[in-house]
Amino acid sequence: METGIPDIHIRVERVANLSPSSGRQLFNSGSTWELHESDSGFQFDFNAAIFGNRSFKRLLIDARFRDATLQMNEECLAGYSHTVEPLGYPLDELLIMHRLTQEKAIELHGCGIVRADGTGNLFVGHSGAGKSTTTRLWTEVEDVEVLSDDRIIVRRDEVRRGADTSAAEMPCGGAGSAERVGVLRLRDRSAARTNHSAQDDKASRDCSSEDDKKKSGMRMYGTPWHGEAMYASPGSAPLARIFVLEHGQRNVVTPLSPSQAVAELFARSFVPFHRHEYVDSALTFLQEVVDAVPVYRYAFEPDRRAIDAILNFHD
Repeated sequence: METGIPDIHIRVERVANLSPSSGRQLFNSGSTWELHESDSGFQFDFNAAIFGNRSFKRLLIDARFRDATLQMNEECLAGYSHTVEPLGYPLDELLIMHRLTQEKAIELHGCGIVRADGTGNLFVGHSGAGKSTTTRLWTEVEDVEVLSDDRIIVRRDEVRRGADTSAAEMPCGGAGSAERVGVLRLRDRSAARTNHSAQDDKASRDCSSEDDKKKSGMRMYGTPWHGEAMYASPGSAPLARIFVLEHGQRNVVTPLSPSQAVAELFARSFVPFHRHEYVDSALTFLQEVVDAVPVYRYAFEPDRRAIDAILNFHD
């Protein structure tokens, strides 16, 4: 087991009952969760129709989304015959989405494809745009690493300190009983498909180009949240291009201007809209993304020719 300082601490407690929500309400999903602002940070309450109007669990977390207490309502769960996963959906996604507001990072609705040479292409799209189809086509044509076929995290690719630098997004944690501490670990595993020696890693660090020092690129990371193709990986890869997917009559790649690219990516991002500073931060970071990575609109037909068009494409 790896040691070190975790990005997020979660203490899991079982409580007899949960009091009604307090503090200013910031958001109500209308079905599964509510968000309130508390004196020390935020309070997420989670509901399910089977439990009536009572919250079956509550997450209390600080404003930086680093330290949290998850309370499980024993009164609700006592008569429930199934196991309730403390970190189960939608808590896991909400936690990461909000944590990313504190970093130079964003979660996008897309599939991440890493070719054998390490080239990373990100195909973003709304539901039904063809992300899972694109994933299946790539895996039929090449031996690729699929980071996810539905949700990808993008962050700035700072100077790397080796393949296992703690940096990215694969939540893994555990349930706990009263007073037991559960920890959500965020870590990175490179999606490189070859093994490197310690000398190789040192040489790579020592031989960083001047361009890399002047301007770092972007890196994409897999997540546990998959789409219909069922691909999820803790890997990561440098991001070479971004394609905005849409169905078309031919396979046509069209460059997007920076403003167009930001608008298209923002429409396919997961951003908490209840605080304007989170939205402003996301837009600022997306501007950095499109300054570092070319973005294209890709109207495609769902067959192998769609992959050939990308393989033969040159910026």
